[in-house]
Parts: sequence; C-alpha cells; structure tokens
Amino acid sequence: MKIGYIGLGELGGYLAMSLIRGGHDLVVFDTVAGRAERHVAAGAKLAGSIAELSRQVEHIFTCLPSPMISEKVLDEILLQASAGTVWIENSTLGRDEILRLSTKADAAGLKVLEAPVTGGVHLAARGEITVLVGGDEALYELHKPVLEKLGNRIFHMGPIGSAAVIKVITNMLAFIHLVADAEALMLAKRGGLDLAKAWHAISASSGTSFVHETEGQLILNGSYDIAFTMDLALKDLGFAMKFGQDFGVPLDLATKTFETFKKGKAAYGGSAQSTQIAKLLEDALNTDLRAEGFPARLK
Repeated sequence: MKIGYIGLGELGGYLAMSLIRGGHDLVVFDTVAGRAERHVAAGAKLAGSIAELSRQVEHIFTCLPSPMISEKVLDEILLQASAGTVWIENSTLGRDEILRLSTKADAAGLKVLEAPVTGGVHLAARGEITVLVGGDEALYELHKPVLEKLGNRIFHMGPIGSAAVIKVITNMLAFIHLVADAEALMLAKRGGLDLAKAWHAISASSGTSFVHETEGQLILNGSYDIAFTMDLALKDLGFAMKFGQDFGVPLDLATKTFETFKKGKAAYGGSAQSTQIAKLLEDALNTDLRAEGFPARLK
C-alpha cells in the first residue's frame, strides 16, 4: 500500500513511526517545521504539502487536533486525491462530524474509515495502543494488517460513527476517573498515609483503574505530563455532553467533570496538561500530592 500520514503531533507522530517500523513506505506531512525529522531519518519521504502527499499515495491517515482542522485537511486532500483513495481518520471527532465528513469524502469518490485510538501517548509510542474502527467491514478487513501496526487491540465497532461514540465514552470515563483519583489520593494524604504505599494499595484493589495506574503516577511525580491538554479534554467532554442530549441519557458525573475541567482551564490555561486537574484540589487545600519513585513521563 502507498500510505501517507498527515499530522505528526504528539500522538500522530508516534502512530506514523509505528507504520514505518512495521515496514511501510510512508509519505508524511505536517505544517510544523521539524516534526517530520525523525520520520525522514527512519526512512519516510517528506511531502511539501497536503496536495503533494495526496498525489503520491492511495491511503491517507490523519491525526489532527479538531474537527475544523480535519475538515480543512480533507478539503485539501479532495483537490488532488484520485477516486478510490482511502481516508483513515485517527483523530477524535464527534459522530456528527465524522458522518458529515465521510459523506463529503464519499461524494468525491474517496472511501473512509474512522480509527480513533485510546490508551495514551505512551502506548502509541510502543505500538500498543487500542484502535477503534468504524466503517465498511470489507474495507476494515483490507486495512486490518496496517491498523495492527498501530496497536495491539483492534475493535471494529460497526458503521461510520460507531467508533466516534465509543471513543468519546472511553475518554469521558477516563476524565471522571482522573478527578476521582485526585480526590482519593488527597484523602490518603490528608489521612496521614504514605502516598506511595497508598498508590500501590489502590492499584491492587477493586478501586483501581487504568487512569490511576498511569496518570496517578504523574500526579505523584508532579510533572502531570500526559501529553494531553485541558482543551482536548474539554473538546471530548463536550462531545459526551452532546451524546447525552442526543441519546436522552442524564450524565450527572460527566457533567460535574465537565464543569471541573472548565475550572481547570480557567486556572491553568487550555494548553495545560489535563492531569493538572488534580492541582485544583492541591491548590485549594494547599497540599501537594507528591511521592518518591514515580516517573515524570510514562514509558
């Protein structure tokens, strides 16, 4: 397959590297100068523009920060891509957005798979992230060997839009768990417990979660460096709020979490790490959540 990858940020950069490590000849592009250096060093070809990339490949992956940018990039792809080109969207979009963009791509003769990923940047770096796929089953089966280069767990959720729904659900749960974990760690600290021992005890209990076992470590280190921003968290929680309205489901915990992240953005800025949501509680109580032996970044 002649494959292109557009969007080499924190997440997309690792996904593109996984394709190169998997033996694929890759053409890459990003608007930020320098982001493609490691990919070129690993054997990828750098395109000078989206149009140039679109003319050279038959399968185009994208990983972009917002639906607006995804649509802008798709419009540029459509100007040069040949009929039958496959667009595989790794970005997190709402269901309405991916359905609308898929319709636009279909009308121009492109085929579409949505393939948002979940599990964290550290798993993307190892090629072990989870890939959630929506789209035609035959198209999915054709691309499954390529998708398996990105991650070690691949789920075909159904038609276009299905993956968007489950991805937003998983992120909604993660943000709820993150706020809850900060509260749990603060209870342990204010209760006089050794936080390192408390973290391990929670990890071995019925109260553990993926977020506790990963982002909990970054809270205890104090780096909060999960490579995911407050703005991105609010985007995904906004999608969850809309699903709640669309599907008639009251989302009490998610709504409270959404409001908490709004406070986090107001306090630390939209580009702050989403894990810094724990700092709201630390600052309010003038009590830090630090323990020795925890990493600044997940590996």
